[in-house]
Amino acid sequence: MRFILRPERLLQNSPSAYPSIRGHQHVVVIGGGLAGVTAAVALAERGASVTLIEKRSELGGRLAAWSESFPWGETYQMERGFHAFFRQYYNLRSLLRRIDPDLSFLTPLADYPIVSPSGARESFAGLSRQPPFNVVDLVARTKTLTLSSLAKVNAKAALEMLRYDPDRTYAKFDDISAREYLNSLSFPENARQMLFDVFAHSFFNPENSMSAAELLMMFHFYFMGNPEGLVFDVCNESFSDCIWFPFERYLSELGVEVQFGTQAQRIEPTGKKREWSVLLDNGQRLEGDAVVLAADVEALKTIVARSDEIAHSGWYERIRTLESANPFVVWRMWLDRPVRQDREPFVGTVGAGILDNISIYSRFQGESRRWAYRTGGSVVELHAYCVENDQSIDSIRHQLRNALFTVYPETRNSRLVHESFLYKNDCPAFGRGRNKNRPSTSTPYPTLVLAGDFVRVPVPCALMERAVTSGFLAANHLLARWNVAPHDVWMIPRTGVFA
Repeated sequence: MRFILRPERLLQNSPSAYPSIRGHQHVVVIGGGLAGVTAAVALAERGASVTLIEKRSELGGRLAAWSESFPWGETYQMERGFHAFFRQYYNLRSLLRRIDPDLSFLTPLADYPIVSPSGARESFAGLSRQPPFNVVDLVARTKTLTLSSLAKVNAKAALEMLRYDPDRTYAKFDDISAREYLNSLSFPENARQMLFDVFAHSFFNPENSMSAAELLMMFHFYFMGNPEGLVFDVCNESFSDCIWFPFERYLSELGVEVQFGTQAQRIEPTGKKREWSVLLDNGQRLEGDAVVLAADVEALKTIVARSDEIAHSGWYERIRTLESANPFVVWRMWLDRPVRQDREPFVGTVGAGILDNISIYSRFQGESRRWAYRTGGSVVELHAYCVENDQSIDSIRHQLRNALFTVYPETRNSRLVHESFLYKNDCPAFGRGRNKNRPSTSTPYPTLVLAGDFVRVPVPCALMERAVTSGFLAANHLLARWNVAPHDVWMIPRTGVFA
């Protein structure tokens, strides 16, 4: 039985593969988020000519940052919420090393604490990094589990978290909801909240409709099979300064043409040497030897529905049934006074209604830190991962404000100097029973590939890491067709220690 877990490499280079493309292959990449940028980088590094299409004015997708202005005219960088750069995000880190080999823009946080308004607290610092000993350490020190409550836990159901196997787990659990599985554990309510619910919410999908198999994969990826520990790093400056401005320069150096502010309307096979024609909303028509579709779910569905030949294929059904998850909310607030000195930069919250985490940006991000230093205030961000579709914005704001006052009472007397409130619903859904029809990076068309965090990939991963992994896999699919050496794709162990 294997207990020492290490990263594993998915692909090996073929001895007959060329190190770079022989000839001139032009690839159109649609979507400038993590998946699209990864595919563009991977293809351009192997010698492909790449045109990257992005509908917004900046790269990044859900990791993007953009300029906004305070009422007094000063500008700042706004983002779509706090992002944790976990240590087992091997492929994301490999991508980021293209622009910063030392990853000097990432700052480690000491802990990933979970807190509740009652004062309960769960820490994930100092645990063993080797499964299953990390689980043993956590159970031994948590205050939410007693010997008597442990005796009531459904051990057989709980063991499934250490028995993750992609084939078996999805066959057995994809058709039931995450809530049904969590209910079957029979954990005490406070232990379930502190140890499980906060993670289930972190994937932007409601428990009652999310696949239990997806939840088990997430548990495996983040904790049960993760040899790197649960603590993570954060960007010490805005994403634009740390990541996207450097990537714009790097793409330019590779010869990638990036077209901002344009959208792909449809794609069609040409029947010519250049196999694909991509029509843009500005009337331009691009021809390419291959296309990477790396748009978000709703944009992808629109593009494919307008593409006559593809829209009438059986494969389109897999695209048509993709869904977006419930909306999420990010509320960043510039307050006129500091929060208490002992508050952590980031905490997950339970028992605080729709509030899922609190980030004190003035504790870790340079721009916010400098603003707080100049003014004596603080920059606090609230995040609700998955709110009900029928909730009004006023109701959401009211609930989040009251939750903040309950968890951090000192903020009640603060004056709101400025705010930025985001309400978005473009995260992919992972509904029960959907995995068998979820599209992979390959399609029935050899030179048309998909990339994105909604794509089914053959390795356990999620969120940013899933997007980047899919981008490398999509590029590797095309490179294999051209007999060119692939890029390495890394993963945590594919199965759990008791699989």
